[in-house]
Amino acid sequence: MKPKLKRLTTLQWSLYSIFVSIFIMNPLDPKEFRRQGHMVIDFLADYYENISNYPVLSQVEPGYLRNFLPSFAPHNPEPIETILQDMQQHIIPGITHWQSPNYFAYFPSSGSTAGFLGEMLSTGLNVVGFNWVSSPAATELESVVMDWLGQVLKLPEDFLFSGSGGGVLLGTTCEAILVTLVAARDKLLSQIGRENIGKLVVYGSDQTHCAVQKAAQIIGIHPKNFRAIRTMKSTSFTLLPKSLLSIIQTDVENGLVPCYLCVTVGTTSTTAIDPLGPLCKVAKEYGMWVHVDAAYAGSACICPEFRHLIDGVEDADSFSLNAHKWFLTNLDCCCLWVKDPASLIKSLSTHSMYLENSASNSKQVVDYKDWQITLSRRFRALKVWLVLRSYGVANLRNFLRNHVEMAKTFEGLVKQDKRFEIFVPRNLAVVCFRLLPSAVARIGNGKVQNGGLKTEDVANEINRKLLDSINGSGTVYMTHAVVGGVFVIRCAIGATLTEKTHVIMAWKVVQEHADAILNY
Repeated sequence: MKPKLKRLTTLQWSLYSIFVSIFIMNPLDPKEFRRQGHMVIDFLADYYENISNYPVLSQVEPGYLRNFLPSFAPHNPEPIETILQDMQQHIIPGITHWQSPNYFAYFPSSGSTAGFLGEMLSTGLNVVGFNWVSSPAATELESVVMDWLGQVLKLPEDFLFSGSGGGVLLGTTCEAILVTLVAARDKLLSQIGRENIGKLVVYGSDQTHCAVQKAAQIIGIHPKNFRAIRTMKSTSFTLLPKSLLSIIQTDVENGLVPCYLCVTVGTTSTTAIDPLGPLCKVAKEYGMWVHVDAAYAGSACICPEFRHLIDGVEDADSFSLNAHKWFLTNLDCCCLWVKDPASLIKSLSTHSMYLENSASNSKQVVDYKDWQITLSRRFRALKVWLVLRSYGVANLRNFLRNHVEMAKTFEGLVKQDKRFEIFVPRNLAVVCFRLLPSAVARIGNGKVQNGGLKTEDVANEINRKLLDSINGSGTVYMTHAVVGGVFVIRCAIGATLTEKTHVIMAWKVVQEHADAILNY
């Protein structure tokens, strides 16, 4: 059902244009803001009421939008009614609907009424809180909510402002990794000399997010000095301490200097959980900075039954999670805690004359500009504040638990069909599965028997076709991973609107498309 928007007649449009032109010197007219704001909220409310009617994965072709929009920007103003009608007709079809209850791709980007309203307040106030004096409430609320959330996660006191550390809200994990890696680099080079930057080595597993390698490249770590340590299916693709130790020992023997280790709690491909405590023990023997990337799984650690996933965090130097993934706080919102804020500040601070003020000079306030790459920053704390206050910790825990239970349901359905396998043990709410090689071998078009392709290659090809077929239907949307050379389908449950019925329907869609491909 489309929003009831009336396209204005030519005369009405002309009169509207004249009216707006007369009052264009006041682009923040409260009455007009209120009128248009109500229309936009109604538009979004209608969108969510009808979101299940849209194909989850956008079905448009590349370049489609240029066929519908003018070649030049409008010379005269246009009414919001016309703009929203074009939004409905041309923009909505080009959206992949991340908030659909049938969205099971990548990781979730969970939104909520509280998250949206917090974003609205942040955008409406439009403050630029780069230092304390530029908007004291923005800084102080951020410090408070970061301590709140850290306490719920049971982070050690030395990660909190109430202790000797502190937290900051950034855009994404990519930023969190970059700023901590800069701090680790500078801290180490201050001891061994900046001329030795070519000797620094950064470590992760072959499942570590590519953001680590990108950050290393940005800050001048030579590409050959990034270690993506091999993981194996037999150990669920986790980074083994003995593998890390072996690589480090070889590097040290070759005159290199270990600098930074990224431990992942919930890898992108399979949500593998690296053993945090033992890895920290190895890294600390060599004076390395340990960052814990819990972008996805970190939110679940507010639940006591999942808190063990970050056992050993007390020995790490920094910890981050994305509240916009699975914590009802819409994009963008990455929470980063550090034990030693001075390390960030030393690497990232700026001291321009036009930023000087008595509050900063007193050293009694936090200037968040010195905790991040950019100068300007948004009032993200409002989103986290509204989410925590509007739902409360108890309801947030139940929200997370509900998704885990739905993932167990999907996992159970997969196990009942002997044509499929669960490729790796399920962690939290992501299920990695595939059609078994034995199920697809007979449709390999003779390639297996004739030696053209190996059975696993055929299985990968058929599973890729299966996923393309599922997504092409528009009914549900899932994504894939390739781990250990194996193509697997990922069902990531976490959209705010998803219920058990959607999960059961998703599995039926998988089976129907598998039947078609296998000629059942």
